[in-house]
Amino acid sequence: MRRRDVLVLGIGNLLLGDEGVGVHAVRAMQGIELPRGVDVLDGGTGGLQLLGCFDDYRCIVMIDATLDGRAPGTVAVTRPRFAHDFPRALSAHDIGLRDMLETAALLGPWPKMFLVTVSIAARQSPGVELSSPVSAAIERVIARTQAILRQEAFCQETAAGSCQVAGVADICRRGVPADASTMPE
Repeated sequence: MRRRDVLVLGIGNLLLGDEGVGVHAVRAMQGIELPRGVDVLDGGTGGLQLLGCFDDYRCIVMIDATLDGRAPGTVAVTRPRFAHDFPRALSAHDIGLRDMLETAALLGPWPKMFLVTVSIAARQSPGVELSSPVSAAIERVIARTQAILRQEAFCQETAAGSCQVAGVADICRRGVPADASTMPE
């Protein structure tokens, strides 16, 4: 039974530089005032211990790194529906993450899911610092995440065309724009 509204979940390995961008992003978000009903979690290297999140939340906004060939620091938003919709293997954390996603699919339908990715260069050497382009992307990741929350959950147009605050649960009932990559930064 899903009891909570929205989880912003950062995934990544802090010991592998840019691959830890999801964790760095949610840590930065912990200092920002977010709407009531939004929880922020450092999911670390993921794995089956995060399985409960799929049952506990109506919607999850996951932040992770990707090796997609784009310039490092490129931020994209997608609506994954299957485990293969997530970034390809980065490091050991991906094994646990994919296992968790596939197990969650076996247990029942996923909550509404958004994936915010940050493109990174080839695998990183051990280290806890982000490269300059990936570090600069944190601000855009936060802005895109806030845009998802505003657009999908907290803003409903009135008859007069103005915006009024809506319940967080609306994020799970409304669809995303046809091209989620065009969501405002």
